[in-house]
Amino acid sequence: MPSTKVLALCGSLRAKSSNKGLLRYAQANAPEGMSIEIADLSEVPFYNSDITEPPAAVKVLLAQFAAADAFIFGGPEYNYSISPALKNAIDWASRTPNNALLGGKAAAIMGAGGGMGTSRAQYHLRQVFVFTDIHPLNKPEVFANAFAGQFDADGNLTDEKIQDGIKAQLAALAVWSAQLRK
Repeated sequence: MPSTKVLALCGSLRAKSSNKGLLRYAQANAPEGMSIEIADLSEVPFYNSDITEPPAAVKVLLAQFAAADAFIFGGPEYNYSISPALKNAIDWASRTPNNALLGGKAAAIMGAGGGMGTSRAQYHLRQVFVFTDIHPLNKPEVFANAFAGQFDADGNLTDEKIQDGIKAQLAALAVWSAQLRK
């Protein structure tokens, strides 16, 4: 199987975010042949078509999108939907000619939130993927409850069941990405 470069994007900007904890765990436990880079969205301004020259943080983000074979989108659920930071990153990338940075690439989704995890946000993200032509992995799904003792005080994932789910999702993402790149 070919190597897979994955760009991971977190919709939470907090340093001790449980969603960043999911992505850090994924990065540290990527299967052989997969590398995961976590994007820093903290300095990316809101998309505005009046901005004709992308700011430095946006240029870095767009270069990361371009270099990626696949994506991991992790984030909280805000008001039953996607967080602004995550949607904003997608909006910037989707404005490139012919949707070259997103179209046809595989993606995994994971998230930590309240009661139902991030199920509604993940569903909305899948709706965004239709227009951007991102191909989400259907299974396995990763949902975590950020408030049920599955993370330590620094946002690091401690729950073995979710850890196993992430490992399974990463393995499936490698296969899905390779199939799409044939």
